[in-house]
Amino acid sequence: MNYPNFLKNNSNIGITAPSAGIADELNFDKSLSKFKDNGWNIIETDNVRVPKDVSSSAEERAKEFLDLEKDDKIDAIICATGGDFLSDMLPYIDLESIKDKWVMGASDPTNLLYLITTSKDIATIYGSNAGSFDSKELFKSQKITLEFLKGNIISQESYDYYEINRDNRIDGNYNLEEKVYWKTINGPVDIKGRLIGGCIDCLKYLPGTKFDYTKEFINRYKNDKIIWYFDVFSLTAEDFYLTLFQLMESGWFENIGGIIVGRVLFPKNYTSMTYENALKKVFGELPIIMDADIGHIAPKMTLINGSIVEVKCNNGKGIINTYLD
Repeated sequence: MNYPNFLKNNSNIGITAPSAGIADELNFDKSLSKFKDNGWNIIETDNVRVPKDVSSSAEERAKEFLDLEKDDKIDAIICATGGDFLSDMLPYIDLESIKDKWVMGASDPTNLLYLITTSKDIATIYGSNAGSFDSKELFKSQKITLEFLKGNIISQESYDYYEINRDNRIDGNYNLEEKVYWKTINGPVDIKGRLIGGCIDCLKYLPGTKFDYTKEFINRYKNDKIIWYFDVFSLTAEDFYLTLFQLMESGWFENIGGIIVGRVLFPKNYTSMTYENALKKVFGELPIIMDADIGHIAPKMTLINGSIVEVKCNNGKGIINTYLD
């Protein structure tokens, strides 16, 4: 696995919008100020400050991303925000132009990160977009993300409380009210392997396309157990099950060591199926963690696609240790 160089003082971060554009410039500027406070310079592409569901055409989004990749002055690339339509830019991504530099994003940028790691063996960072740091005072999980960008790979323990209503934030600070409890389906978890995953609402579109390098990735790392993590945005329990079934039948879950699933942002079911049922039905007795600090609900951990992780969970508390092999 190739791990790009971490950021130093005066490093240049390229911000681009491979999905939606930025609707709230004031809060976005607050977020960018946190990067500048760390001594980093910000270079934005033209499509960032476009308050639209799609920042620009698929071709233009790909070009602006690749321009940052090709620019030797850019040390890392961070996606501006999430959205819905990133996947339609993938046909215009020239994999030969992808260099060893960090690409970070969350939610809809999933398939870009996933493509880079599974096809090029270049680690990517999942967990936050450039607009994710607009709170007046950064929470521990946000600080850890910035430390990861510096190369300070911190052991991440499950948090005490999580946010159930972000509309009640004051000065953008997390509104943590509900007690965190990592649920294990098949007993205590103690696993180690190579990490890959993202927002499953996005990943479900990859099987059957030329952008799916999953089986090649798994084969290259056949000596490692694969640890999957899934951020569930709005899939119903039924859709979650059928998506997992499709991925399994597409060969994604060979040599699997365990599953980590974050808290579902918009949980729903219309039959007796539950998210727990879905996981049990597909993975049987494999080590499974649910309701982890991963995904759309704050606080959220920072995950490095392609890294080796050690994951432990018992009695509602968990820990993820990340290693760059």
